Amino acid sequence: MKQFLWILCQPDNLPIVGMVLALGFLLGVWLRQALRNDRLIRDGHPEEIEREMRR
Repeated sequence: MKQFLWILCQPDNLPIVGMVLALGFLLGVWLRQALRNDRLIRDGHPEEIEREMRR
């Protein structure tokens, strides 16, 4: 584990680590919004999705 962390902290690898973290964050945002939209459709409020997209 110590060697793995040492490799991750090398200057050449920091942008890759940042991209992986950003991808994880954006995937979480996308999944949260998708689940919310599915819930609105299931509950019969599809117009709420369009209203939020226009905000």
